This record gives sequence, C-alpha cells and structure tokens, in this order.
Amino acid sequence: MVPLGVLTGLRLGVMVALPTEIAWLDTEEVPGPALPLGERVLLEGRGTTFVRRVKGPAGAPTVLLIHGWCASGGLNWFQAFDAVGERFSILAPDLRGHGRGMRTPERFRLRDCADDLAALIESEKCGPVIAVGYSMGGPVAQLLWKRHPHLVSGLVLCATGSEFVSGYPARATFAAAMTIASRGLRIGGHMNFVPHAIGKRIFGGRAPTRPSSFAGWVRDEFRRHDLRLVTEAGRAVSAFSSGRWIGRINVPTTVLVTTNDRAVNAENQEQLAHAIPGARIMRMDETHLACTSPEFGKRILKACLDVQDRI
Repeated sequence: MVPLGVLTGLRLGVMVALPTEIAWLDTEEVPGPALPLGERVLLEGRGTTFVRRVKGPAGAPTVLLIHGWCASGGLNWFQAFDAVGERFSILAPDLRGHGRGMRTPERFRLRDCADDLAALIESEKCGPVIAVGYSMGGPVAQLLWKRHPHLVSGLVLCATGSEFVSGYPARATFAAAMTIASRGLRIGGHMNFVPHAIGKRIFGGRAPTRPSSFAGWVRDEFRRHDLRLVTEAGRAVSAFSSGRWIGRINVPTTVLVTTNDRAVNAENQEQLAHAIPGARIMRMDETHLACTSPEFGKRILKACLDVQDRI
C-alpha cells in the first residue's frame, strides 16, 4: 500500500501557495468562471480527449493552449479565453489524466501528449498553430515542435523551462521517487487505474451538479484527475530536458517569464529564451500561479501577437 502521505503530497504540492497568493479562492461567494464550451473528441487510434474551443474572427490563426501539471484546460486558461479569443481561434485540450483528458493504461509520457495534440490539430484541420505552453505545457509544446514541426508555426512558453530539475543526478533522484509512487498506484502493475475509493479519498467525490462558486469549480476540476496518470506526469516532467536540441527550434518564439516564480525560477526561464535562436523575452511580475491573474489573458495575447507578427 502506498502511504497516504505520498498520495496527499501531490494535492498539497499544488495547493500550498493558494491561501497566500489567491486568498479569494477560499470563499464560496466568487462565482465560477464563464468558460467556452468543451466537447469530447475522438482521436483515431489514440483515444478520446476533451477540448474547449473559441471561434475567433474569420480567418484567424489558431492558438493551442497547453496547460500545466495538475491543471486542466479550464483551470490554466480561464483568464485567457476572452482576451486571446478576440484575435485568435483557440483549442484548449485537457492532457492525459488531467481533468477530462484521455485515460489510458499506458504510462504517462510527454511525447504521447505531444502526439495527441498533433492528432487533434490534424483532426481539426487547423494547423499550423501557435503552441502556447504553460509550466508542464512548455515541454509538451517543445516536443510538439520537435516531433511535428509542420504543425507548429510559433511558440509561446510561459513559466517553464528546458528542464525542471537541474542536473542529471537531481533529475534521476526526483524521477525515481515519482516512479516509486506511480508504481504503488499501479498496485504492483496489476491495476491500471487508481481504485475509486482511493481517488475519492485524495481528491474527494465528484459533485452531482455544476458548482456555482469558483472554489467549487476548482475542487471539481481537481477531482476529475486520474491520480496515477498525474503522478506519472510529475515523474515525466522531472526527467525532462530539451537541452540537447532546444537550440534547433526555428519558429518565432516568445518566452513569458514569471519573475517571482519559485517553482521554475526566472533565471531558468530566461536561460530557455537565450537557448532558442531569436526568442524574445516578456516578463510578468507574478509567481507560478500567474495564470490566475486578471492581467494574464492580456499578457498571453500580447505574446501571441508578437509571435504572429514574425511568422
């Protein structure tokens, strides 16, 4: 049996900053956000995922919004849909194991997420896209360019880096710890999904109706996660490094640096920008939870327009 502390660590790690950085999240008085409609999309030969869509102006290029670890398309981008949708069409999928994203018995791999997104772009016939990656979404966006360059016209990378744990020994140690946790969740490899009772104990049971408050909506989004896949995603992020090939990126790129970030420090974010030929840097005086800021949508729109102007 996996110790409860290991399982709850995932939830606590994500929520630890919320009381001080987004204090209003704890109140039930703030209404839930008005989100664009989403629908389940079958990706032939891969599985079914969930995508939120915004139809932009006629002829507008498409922006693919790729969320971070333990988030979802709605959670990560709720502040950005309106602003970005004024100039672009939007696809905001839930990645594997996150929110309503694809469920699979296979281990979580970032490159599989990139291939899922490629299949989505081809299914929608909307490529090439500007891929916008936040936190874990940054590596997925980088891999989407690497594996499917014809589908990516530009990149916006926010609160992210070319690696999340510096140095091979540290990456190996952290990845090993996450591997142990994810193996435990597989219960010796004989079960592919976390038993409902365990998932309910960690994330809570799903609400029977749509929540009326922001806090209730956030809780429900977390409850939809597949704990085993999300844990494996943590291992994949910790092991990721694009240092050997990041310098080959040849599409317009803007890096939006969150200057007060303690999860991915600003120095690492700026190093990412310097490693990509021609990349431009924008800065936002925020933490790793910049995506909750009311200014976030405007900053993402500005970064997307900066990329679009260079395509």
